[in-house]
Amino acid sequence: MTITDITPQNEPLYFCCLEEWSDEMKEAGDYKQKWYEFMKDKGLRVKFALDENSVIGGMIQYVPIEHSMFEGRDLYVVLCIWVHGYKAGRGDYRKRGMGTALLKAAEEDCRLLGTNGLVTWGLLIPVFMRASWFKRHSYKVIDKYGFMRLLWKPFNENAIPPRFIKPQKLPEKGLEKVNLTLIRNGWCPAQSITCERALRAAQEFPGKINIQEYDSKNRDVVTEWGIHDGLYIDGKEVRTGPPTSYLKIRNKIAGRVKKLQKRKSVQ
Repeated sequence: MTITDITPQNEPLYFCCLEEWSDEMKEAGDYKQKWYEFMKDKGLRVKFALDENSVIGGMIQYVPIEHSMFEGRDLYVVLCIWVHGYKAGRGDYRKRGMGTALLKAAEEDCRLLGTNGLVTWGLLIPVFMRASWFKRHSYKVIDKYGFMRLLWKPFNENAIPPRFIKPQKLPEKGLEKVNLTLIRNGWCPAQSITCERALRAAQEFPGKINIQEYDSKNRDVVTEWGIHDGLYIDGKEVRTGPPTSYLKIRNKIAGRVKKLQKRKSVQ
């Protein structure tokens, strides 16, 4: 196994999270590429894991905490570790130690960069980015939010514990139209897929949807809302990862439109 840095030649694989074979991934648009262009000179680091045949099977991306969904300083944040786990495309690369190798490489890199520690997030449910996996690699829980855990590995005594950025306000319900609110950063294609499906679904209801879009690459947006990524239909959050189906999103919008029209008819 070999760990390498991102290059102009393998950038396209990074933009689609190694899923160049996936039609669903094409729905995400070019938001990750735009995010990369914005972030590549702001401390973003990307590494790939290659097998013995030089085929890329996994990747990791990490950024200074100031450009993440968390609060802290002099720390780096692992946004995600992704080892390709589908039979389609390049095949299943799980259970080969790629995730562990990528995390170790990121830790070594961050120590050389002079940062005080490495931070990550994990889920309590047994899916992507499991908190239990990071715990096995000596990461400690430092903050909690719902079924998410914020974990870290401080490198020295100067490390100050990070924390979740909590929502400061939530999108409101529309009065004359249904409000469709997107707060999008662009780093994760899964989230962009859901947002793009919502925008497409909104086109089925001309004149009845008020679309509000916010770019959370702008830190002022994160400070104002306390939200890094989110999709809301009349103030109610829609899951963005794994991507919610187009039909489910369309039905949610249709239900809100129907309720609004009913309320108007009563008035």
